[in-house]
Amino acid sequence: MSAILIFIILAVLLITGMPVSIALGLTVFSFVVGFTTIPMDSIALKLFTGIEKFEIMAIPFFILAGNFLTHGGVARRMIRFATSMVGHWYGGMGLAAVVACALFAAISGSSPATVMAVGSILIPAMTKQGYPVQFGTGVVATSGGLGILIPPSIVMVMYAVATSGMVVTGPEGEVVTSASIGTLFIAGVVPGLMLATMLGVTTTWRAWRNNYPRMKRASWPERFAAFRGSVWGLLLIVIIMGGIYGGIFTPTEAAAVSAVYAFVIAVFVYKDIGLKDVPRVLLTSAAMSAMLLYIITNAAMFAFILTSEQIPQSLTSWIIGLGLGQIEFLMVVNVLLLIVGMVMEPSAIVLIMAPILFPVAVALGVDPVHFGIMMVVNMEVGLATPPVGLNLYVASSISKLGLTDVTKATWPWLLTALIFLGLVTYIPAISMALPHALGMR
Repeated sequence: MSAILIFIILAVLLITGMPVSIALGLTVFSFVVGFTTIPMDSIALKLFTGIEKFEIMAIPFFILAGNFLTHGGVARRMIRFATSMVGHWYGGMGLAAVVACALFAAISGSSPATVMAVGSILIPAMTKQGYPVQFGTGVVATSGGLGILIPPSIVMVMYAVATSGMVVTGPEGEVVTSASIGTLFIAGVVPGLMLATMLGVTTTWRAWRNNYPRMKRASWPERFAAFRGSVWGLLLIVIIMGGIYGGIFTPTEAAAVSAVYAFVIAVFVYKDIGLKDVPRVLLTSAAMSAMLLYIITNAAMFAFILTSEQIPQSLTSWIIGLGLGQIEFLMVVNVLLLIVGMVMEPSAIVLIMAPILFPVAVALGVDPVHFGIMMVVNMEVGLATPPVGLNLYVASSISKLGLTDVTKATWPWLLTALIFLGLVTYIPAISMALPHALGMR
Protein backbone atom coordinates (compact mmCIF):
# COMPACT_ATOMS: atom_id res chain seq x y z
CA MET A 1 0.00 0.00 0.00
CA SER A 2 2.88 2.38 0.76
CA ALA A 3 4.35 1.78 -2.68
CA ILE A 4 1.00 2.37 -4.40
CA LEU A 5 0.44 5.55 -2.40
CA ILE A 6 3.91 6.95 -3.15
CA PHE A 7 3.61 6.36 -6.87
CA ILE A 8 0.06 7.74 -7.01
CA ILE A 9 1.29 10.97 -5.42
CA LEU A 10 4.24 11.13 -7.85
CA ALA A 11 2.03 10.38 -10.88
CA VAL A 12 -0.49 13.08 -9.93
CA LEU A 13 2.27 15.68 -9.54
CA LEU A 14 3.88 14.70 -12.85
CA ILE A 15 0.54 14.88 -14.69
CA THR A 16 0.22 18.52 -13.63
CA GLY A 17 3.34 19.26 -15.69
CA MET A 18 5.54 19.85 -12.67
CA PRO A 19 9.30 19.33 -13.22
CA VAL A 20 10.44 15.85 -12.20
CA SER A 21 12.88 17.12 -9.58
CA ILE A 22 10.23 19.18 -7.76
CA ALA A 23 7.65 16.38 -8.08
CA LEU A 24 10.07 13.96 -6.39
CA GLY A 25 10.71 16.38 -3.54
CA LEU A 26 7.02 17.11 -2.97
CA THR A 27 6.19 13.39 -3.08
CA VAL A 28 8.68 12.72 -0.30
CA PHE A 29 7.46 15.69 1.76
CA SER A 30 3.77 14.75 1.35
CA PHE A 31 4.36 11.12 2.28
CA VAL A 32 6.50 11.96 5.32
CA VAL A 33 4.02 14.50 6.65
CA GLY A 34 0.87 12.47 6.12
CA PHE A 35 1.63 8.78 6.01
CA THR A 36 4.75 7.82 7.95
CA THR A 37 6.53 8.38 11.26
CA ILE A 38 9.93 9.09 9.72
CA PRO A 39 11.25 12.28 11.38
CA MET A 40 11.57 15.32 9.15
CA ASP A 41 15.14 15.73 10.41
CA SER A 42 16.10 12.58 8.51
CA ILE A 43 14.71 14.01 5.28
CA ALA A 44 16.52 17.31 5.81
CA LEU A 45 19.77 15.45 6.41
CA LYS A 46 19.26 13.34 3.29
CA LEU A 47 18.67 16.48 1.27
CA PHE A 48 22.22 17.61 1.99
CA THR A 49 23.95 14.21 1.99
CA GLY A 50 22.30 12.98 -1.22
CA ILE A 51 24.96 14.56 -3.41
CA GLU A 52 28.02 14.14 -1.21
CA LYS A 53 29.22 11.02 -3.06
CA PHE A 54 32.58 11.55 -4.71
CA GLU A 55 31.39 9.85 -7.92
CA ILE A 56 28.76 12.54 -8.53
CA MET A 57 31.50 15.11 -9.13
CA ALA A 58 32.15 13.37 -12.46
CA ILE A 59 28.86 14.74 -13.82
CA PRO A 60 29.63 18.50 -13.84
CA PHE A 61 33.16 17.85 -15.13
CA PHE A 62 31.94 15.72 -18.05
CA ILE A 63 29.30 18.35 -18.84
CA LEU A 64 31.96 21.08 -18.81
CA ALA A 65 34.26 19.06 -21.07
CA GLY A 66 31.44 18.38 -23.49
CA ASN A 67 30.48 22.05 -23.66
CA PHE A 68 34.06 23.15 -24.35
CA LEU A 69 34.32 20.59 -27.14
CA THR A 70 30.88 21.43 -28.57
CA HIS A 71 31.66 25.14 -28.72
CA GLY A 72 35.29 24.55 -29.67
CA GLY A 73 34.93 23.10 -33.15
CA VAL A 74 36.08 19.60 -32.19
CA ALA A 75 32.89 18.12 -33.65
CA ARG A 76 33.54 19.83 -36.98
CA ARG A 77 37.01 18.28 -37.22
CA MET A 78 35.71 14.83 -36.26
CA ILE A 79 33.02 15.09 -38.93
CA ARG A 80 35.67 15.98 -41.52
CA PHE A 81 37.71 12.93 -40.50
CA ALA A 82 34.67 10.61 -40.55
CA THR A 83 33.57 11.92 -43.95
CA SER A 84 37.02 11.39 -45.44
CA MET A 85 36.96 7.75 -44.34
CA VAL A 86 33.43 6.64 -45.31
CA GLY A 87 31.97 9.44 -47.45
CA HIS A 88 32.44 7.49 -50.70
CA TRP A 89 30.18 4.62 -49.55
CA TYR A 90 26.43 4.54 -50.19
CA GLY A 91 24.88 7.17 -47.95
CA GLY A 92 28.40 8.35 -47.19
CA MET A 93 27.45 11.53 -45.35
CA GLY A 94 24.81 9.68 -43.34
CA LEU A 95 27.37 7.01 -42.48
CA ALA A 96 29.80 9.78 -41.56
CA ALA A 97 27.13 11.11 -39.20
CA VAL A 98 26.98 7.74 -37.42
CA VAL A 99 30.79 7.58 -37.14
CA ALA A 100 30.99 11.21 -35.99
CA CYS A 101 28.28 10.60 -33.35
CA ALA A 102 30.22 7.58 -32.08
CA LEU A 103 33.46 9.58 -31.90
CA PHE A 104 31.87 12.59 -30.26
CA ALA A 105 29.97 10.33 -27.85
CA ALA A 106 33.33 9.05 -26.63
CA ILE A 107 34.24 12.52 -25.39
CA SER A 108 30.94 14.16 -24.45
CA GLY A 109 28.80 11.68 -22.44
CA SER A 110 25.55 13.38 -23.50
CA SER A 111 23.12 12.44 -26.28
CA PRO A 112 21.48 15.85 -26.85
CA ALA A 113 24.94 17.46 -26.99
CA THR A 114 26.01 14.88 -29.58
CA VAL A 115 22.92 15.53 -31.71
CA MET A 116 23.47 19.28 -31.54
CA ALA A 117 27.21 19.15 -32.27
CA VAL A 118 26.98 16.72 -35.20
CA GLY A 119 23.51 17.60 -36.50
CA SER A 120 24.05 21.35 -36.70
CA ILE A 121 26.86 20.69 -39.20
CA LEU A 122 25.82 17.54 -41.06
CA ILE A 123 22.04 17.93 -41.47
CA PRO A 124 22.39 21.17 -43.53
CA ALA A 125 25.39 19.71 -45.38
CA MET A 126 23.50 16.53 -46.29
CA THR A 127 20.54 18.54 -47.53
CA LYS A 128 22.88 20.63 -49.67
CA GLN A 129 24.38 17.43 -51.15
CA GLY A 130 20.93 16.25 -52.26
CA TYR A 131 19.85 14.02 -49.40
CA PRO A 132 16.24 14.38 -48.16
CA VAL A 133 16.23 16.37 -44.94
CA GLN A 134 14.25 13.55 -43.32
CA PHE A 135 17.12 11.11 -43.97
CA GLY A 136 19.75 13.27 -42.32
CA THR A 137 17.46 14.12 -39.42
CA GLY A 138 16.61 10.47 -38.77
CA VAL A 139 20.26 9.38 -38.83
CA VAL A 140 21.46 12.05 -36.43
CA ALA A 141 18.50 11.93 -34.02
CA THR A 142 18.97 8.21 -33.40
CA SER A 143 22.76 7.95 -33.71
CA GLY A 144 23.07 10.77 -31.20
CA GLY A 145 21.81 8.29 -28.61
CA LEU A 146 25.28 6.74 -28.71
CA GLY A 147 26.26 9.68 -26.49
CA ILE A 148 25.00 7.84 -23.40
CA LEU A 149 26.08 4.32 -24.41
CA ILE A 150 29.67 4.81 -25.55
CA PRO A 151 31.74 5.80 -22.49
CA PRO A 152 32.07 8.18 -20.81
CA SER A 153 28.33 8.35 -20.11
CA ILE A 154 26.52 10.61 -17.68
CA VAL A 155 23.60 8.14 -17.49
CA MET A 156 26.01 5.34 -16.50
CA VAL A 157 27.30 7.57 -13.71
CA MET A 158 23.68 8.11 -12.62
CA TYR A 159 23.06 4.34 -12.52
CA ALA A 160 26.20 3.72 -10.49
CA VAL A 161 25.27 6.49 -8.04
CA ALA A 162 21.65 5.30 -7.73
CA THR A 163 22.65 1.72 -6.88
CA SER A 164 25.85 2.31 -4.90
CA GLY A 165 25.75 1.21 -1.29
CA MET A 166 22.74 -1.08 -1.76
CA VAL A 167 23.01 -4.43 0.02
CA VAL A 168 21.40 -6.99 -2.26
CA THR A 169 21.50 -10.78 -2.45
CA GLY A 170 21.67 -13.06 -5.46
CA PRO A 171 19.58 -16.17 -6.19
CA GLU A 172 21.80 -18.33 -3.95
CA GLY A 173 21.73 -15.84 -1.08
CA GLU A 174 25.18 -14.43 -1.89
CA VAL A 175 25.88 -10.73 -1.42
CA VAL A 176 26.20 -8.94 -4.77
CA THR A 177 27.96 -5.60 -5.10
CA SER A 178 26.69 -2.85 -7.35
CA ALA A 179 28.49 -1.91 -10.55
CA SER A 180 31.26 0.67 -10.43
CA ILE A 181 31.49 3.54 -12.90
CA GLY A 182 34.70 2.18 -14.37
CA THR A 183 33.20 -1.27 -14.98
CA LEU A 184 30.11 0.24 -16.60
CA PHE A 185 32.28 2.36 -18.87
CA ILE A 186 34.28 -0.62 -20.11
CA ALA A 187 31.07 -2.68 -20.47
CA GLY A 188 29.61 0.00 -22.75
CA VAL A 189 32.40 -0.22 -25.33
CA VAL A 190 31.29 -3.39 -27.16
CA PRO A 191 27.53 -2.56 -27.12
CA GLY A 192 28.31 0.99 -28.29
CA LEU A 193 30.42 -0.18 -31.21
CA MET A 194 27.91 -2.90 -32.07
CA LEU A 195 24.98 -0.48 -32.14
CA ALA A 196 26.99 2.05 -34.17
CA THR A 197 27.69 -0.71 -36.70
CA MET A 198 24.02 -1.70 -36.89
CA LEU A 199 22.94 1.92 -37.36
CA GLY A 200 25.61 2.30 -40.05
CA VAL A 201 24.32 -0.79 -41.90
CA THR A 202 20.77 0.59 -41.76
CA THR A 203 22.01 3.93 -43.11
CA THR A 204 23.90 2.34 -46.00
CA TRP A 205 20.98 0.06 -46.87
CA ARG A 206 18.51 2.94 -46.94
CA ALA A 207 20.87 5.04 -49.08
CA TRP A 208 21.54 2.15 -51.51
CA ARG A 209 17.84 1.39 -51.82
CA ASN A 210 16.99 5.02 -52.61
CA ASN A 211 20.14 5.70 -54.65
CA TYR A 212 21.23 8.66 -52.53
CA PRO A 213 24.40 10.51 -53.63
CA ARG A 214 27.90 9.38 -52.79
CA MET A 215 30.92 11.57 -52.26
CA LYS A 216 34.19 11.38 -54.12
CA ARG A 217 36.65 9.00 -52.47
CA ALA A 218 39.17 10.97 -50.39
CA SER A 219 42.85 10.34 -51.03
CA TRP A 220 45.05 9.01 -48.25
CA PRO A 221 46.84 12.38 -47.87
CA GLU A 222 43.41 14.01 -47.42
CA ARG A 223 42.46 11.40 -44.84
CA PHE A 224 45.70 11.90 -42.97
CA ALA A 225 45.20 15.68 -42.97
CA ALA A 226 41.66 15.18 -41.58
CA PHE A 227 42.98 12.82 -38.91
CA ARG A 228 45.74 15.24 -37.96
CA GLY A 229 43.16 17.99 -37.58
CA SER A 230 41.00 15.89 -35.25
CA VAL A 231 43.74 14.09 -33.34
CA TRP A 232 43.64 16.43 -30.32
CA GLY A 233 39.97 15.64 -29.77
CA LEU A 234 40.48 11.93 -30.36
CA LEU A 235 43.29 11.90 -27.80
CA LEU A 236 40.74 12.74 -25.12
CA ILE A 237 39.28 9.25 -25.60
CA VAL A 238 42.70 7.75 -24.91
CA ILE A 239 43.23 9.97 -21.88
CA ILE A 240 39.89 9.10 -20.27
CA MET A 241 39.77 5.37 -20.95
CA GLY A 242 43.52 4.79 -20.73
CA GLY A 243 43.80 6.78 -17.52
CA ILE A 244 40.96 4.92 -15.82
CA TYR A 245 41.98 1.41 -16.79
CA GLY A 246 45.68 2.12 -16.48
CA GLY A 247 45.08 2.91 -12.83
CA ILE A 248 46.29 6.49 -13.22
CA PHE A 249 43.08 8.09 -11.94
CA THR A 250 39.49 7.32 -10.94
CA PRO A 251 36.51 8.04 -13.25
CA THR A 252 35.82 11.24 -11.30
CA GLU A 253 39.42 12.37 -11.63
CA ALA A 254 39.27 11.42 -15.31
CA ALA A 255 36.27 13.73 -15.71
CA ALA A 256 38.21 16.61 -14.12
CA VAL A 257 41.22 15.93 -16.34
CA SER A 258 38.97 15.83 -19.42
CA ALA A 259 37.47 19.22 -18.51
CA VAL A 260 40.90 20.84 -18.19
CA TYR A 261 42.12 19.14 -21.37
CA ALA A 262 39.04 20.24 -23.32
CA PHE A 263 39.56 23.83 -22.11
CA VAL A 264 43.19 23.83 -23.25
CA ILE A 265 42.37 22.27 -26.63
CA ALA A 266 39.43 24.58 -27.38
CA VAL A 267 41.11 27.82 -26.24
CA PHE A 268 44.84 27.40 -26.87
CA VAL A 269 45.23 24.65 -29.52
CA TYR A 270 42.28 24.99 -31.88
CA LYS A 271 41.60 28.57 -30.73
CA ASP A 272 37.91 28.28 -31.65
CA ILE A 273 36.98 29.78 -28.28
CA GLY A 274 38.46 32.99 -26.97
CA LEU A 275 39.09 33.64 -23.29
CA LYS A 276 36.17 36.07 -23.36
CA ASP A 277 33.86 33.14 -24.28
CA VAL A 278 34.96 30.93 -21.38
CA PRO A 279 32.60 32.51 -18.78
CA ARG A 280 29.63 31.79 -21.07
CA VAL A 281 30.63 28.12 -21.38
CA LEU A 282 31.15 27.89 -17.62
CA LEU A 283 27.74 29.43 -16.93
CA THR A 284 25.99 27.08 -19.35
CA SER A 285 27.72 24.08 -17.79
CA ALA A 286 26.89 25.27 -14.27
CA ALA A 287 23.20 25.61 -15.16
CA MET A 288 23.07 22.09 -16.65
CA SER A 289 24.97 20.64 -13.69
CA ALA A 290 22.72 22.37 -11.15
CA MET A 291 19.64 20.93 -12.86
CA LEU A 292 21.01 17.38 -12.76
CA LEU A 293 22.33 17.67 -9.21
CA TYR A 294 18.95 18.94 -8.02
CA ILE A 295 17.30 15.90 -9.61
CA ILE A 296 19.88 13.65 -7.90
CA THR A 297 19.23 15.25 -4.52
CA ASN A 298 15.47 14.74 -4.70
CA ALA A 299 15.90 11.26 -6.15
CA ALA A 300 18.16 10.38 -3.21
CA MET A 301 15.39 11.42 -0.81
CA PHE A 302 12.89 9.41 -2.84
CA ALA A 303 15.13 6.32 -2.71
CA PHE A 304 15.54 6.84 1.06
CA ILE A 305 11.76 6.75 1.53
CA LEU A 306 11.45 3.63 -0.61
CA THR A 307 14.16 1.87 1.40
CA SER A 308 12.69 2.99 4.74
CA GLU A 309 9.32 1.53 3.74
CA GLN A 310 11.00 -1.71 2.54
CA ILE A 311 9.42 -1.27 -0.88
CA PRO A 312 12.26 -2.74 -3.02
CA GLN A 313 12.46 -5.77 -0.74
CA SER A 314 8.68 -6.28 -0.85
CA LEU A 315 8.65 -5.89 -4.62
CA THR A 316 11.43 -8.48 -4.93
CA SER A 317 9.51 -11.00 -2.81
CA TRP A 318 6.29 -10.33 -4.74
CA ILE A 319 7.86 -10.81 -8.19
CA ILE A 320 9.70 -13.95 -7.13
CA GLY A 321 6.45 -15.21 -5.64
CA LEU A 322 4.78 -14.76 -9.02
CA GLY A 323 7.27 -17.19 -10.47
CA LEU A 324 8.73 -14.78 -13.00
CA GLY A 325 12.07 -15.89 -14.37
CA GLN A 326 14.84 -13.77 -15.87
CA ILE A 327 13.33 -13.78 -19.36
CA GLU A 328 9.89 -12.63 -18.27
CA PHE A 329 11.22 -10.08 -15.79
CA LEU A 330 13.59 -8.47 -18.28
CA MET A 331 10.79 -8.29 -20.85
CA VAL A 332 8.53 -6.54 -18.33
CA VAL A 333 11.35 -4.14 -17.39
CA ASN A 334 12.00 -3.28 -21.04
CA VAL A 335 8.33 -2.54 -21.71
CA LEU A 336 8.10 -0.46 -18.52
CA LEU A 337 11.23 1.55 -19.28
CA LEU A 338 10.23 2.13 -22.91
CA ILE A 339 6.85 3.49 -21.80
CA VAL A 340 8.33 5.67 -19.06
CA GLY A 341 11.07 6.79 -21.46
CA MET A 342 8.43 8.38 -23.68
CA VAL A 343 7.42 10.84 -20.98
CA MET A 344 10.44 11.35 -18.72
CA GLU A 345 14.09 12.40 -18.98
CA PRO A 346 16.67 9.54 -18.80
CA SER A 347 18.54 10.75 -15.72
CA ALA A 348 15.33 10.99 -13.70
CA ILE A 349 14.17 7.55 -14.85
CA VAL A 350 17.43 5.89 -13.85
CA LEU A 351 17.52 7.60 -10.46
CA ILE A 352 13.91 6.61 -9.71
CA MET A 353 13.71 3.13 -11.23
CA ALA A 354 17.19 1.71 -10.65
CA PRO A 355 16.91 1.45 -6.82
CA ILE A 356 13.55 -0.32 -7.25
CA LEU A 357 14.39 -2.74 -10.06
CA PHE A 358 18.03 -3.41 -9.18
CA PRO A 359 17.39 -5.72 -6.15
CA VAL A 360 14.82 -7.74 -8.13
CA ALA A 361 17.19 -8.17 -11.07
CA VAL A 362 20.03 -9.32 -8.83
CA ALA A 363 17.74 -11.73 -6.96
CA LEU A 364 16.88 -13.32 -10.31
CA GLY A 365 20.57 -13.71 -11.21
CA VAL A 366 21.02 -10.72 -13.52
CA ASP A 367 24.48 -9.18 -13.28
CA PRO A 368 24.39 -5.51 -12.12
CA VAL A 369 26.62 -4.46 -15.03
CA HIS A 370 24.45 -6.23 -17.62
CA PHE A 371 21.32 -4.71 -16.08
CA GLY A 372 22.89 -1.25 -16.11
CA ILE A 373 23.80 -1.45 -19.82
CA MET A 374 20.28 -2.68 -20.58
CA MET A 375 18.81 0.33 -18.78
CA VAL A 376 21.11 2.69 -20.66
CA VAL A 377 20.03 1.24 -24.03
CA ASN A 378 16.40 1.72 -22.98
CA MET A 379 17.15 5.34 -22.16
CA GLU A 380 18.80 5.72 -25.55
CA VAL A 381 15.63 4.54 -27.28
CA GLY A 382 13.56 6.85 -25.08
CA LEU A 383 15.57 9.85 -26.26
CA ALA A 384 14.29 9.25 -29.79
CA THR A 385 10.62 8.54 -28.97
CA PRO A 386 7.86 11.15 -28.58
CA PRO A 387 6.45 13.06 -26.85
CA VAL A 388 9.45 13.93 -24.63
CA GLY A 389 12.40 12.53 -26.60
CA LEU A 390 15.08 15.21 -26.20
CA ASN A 391 16.95 14.14 -29.32
CA LEU A 392 13.82 14.66 -31.41
CA TYR A 393 13.45 18.24 -30.19
CA VAL A 394 17.11 19.03 -30.82
CA ALA A 395 16.96 17.49 -34.32
CA SER A 396 13.71 19.35 -35.00
CA SER A 397 15.26 22.68 -34.05
CA ILE A 398 18.14 22.03 -36.49
CA SER A 399 16.16 20.65 -39.45
CA LYS A 400 13.10 22.91 -38.97
CA LEU A 401 10.88 19.83 -39.36
CA GLY A 402 7.89 19.38 -37.07
CA LEU A 403 8.06 16.82 -34.27
CA THR A 404 5.74 14.45 -36.16
CA ASP A 405 7.93 14.55 -39.27
CA VAL A 406 11.08 14.00 -37.21
CA THR A 407 9.45 11.02 -35.48
CA LYS A 408 8.52 9.48 -38.84
CA ALA A 409 12.05 10.09 -40.12
CA THR A 410 13.66 8.11 -37.28
CA TRP A 411 11.68 4.87 -37.60
CA PRO A 412 14.24 2.72 -39.56
CA TRP A 413 17.02 3.53 -37.10
CA LEU A 414 14.70 3.34 -34.09
CA LEU A 415 13.63 -0.15 -35.20
CA THR A 416 17.32 -1.07 -35.42
CA ALA A 417 17.86 0.22 -31.87
CA LEU A 418 14.90 -1.86 -30.61
CA ILE A 419 16.35 -4.99 -32.24
CA PHE A 420 19.66 -4.22 -30.55
CA LEU A 421 17.85 -3.76 -27.22
CA GLY A 422 16.51 -7.29 -27.55
CA LEU A 423 19.99 -8.61 -28.29
CA VAL A 424 21.69 -6.81 -25.40
CA THR A 425 18.90 -7.90 -23.03
CA TYR A 426 19.08 -11.61 -23.72
CA ILE A 427 22.74 -12.01 -24.69
CA PRO A 428 24.64 -10.87 -21.57
CA ALA A 429 27.97 -11.59 -23.26
CA ILE A 430 27.56 -8.43 -25.36
CA SER A 431 27.86 -6.35 -22.18
CA MET A 432 30.00 -8.67 -20.10
CA ALA A 433 32.64 -9.88 -22.58
CA LEU A 434 35.09 -7.02 -22.03
CA PRO A 435 34.67 -6.80 -18.21
CA HIS A 436 35.19 -10.58 -17.99
CA ALA A 437 38.23 -10.42 -20.28
CA LEU A 438 39.80 -7.71 -18.11
CA GLY A 439 38.93 -9.51 -14.87
CA MET A 440 36.61 -6.73 -13.69
CA ARG A 441 33.62 -9.01 -12.90
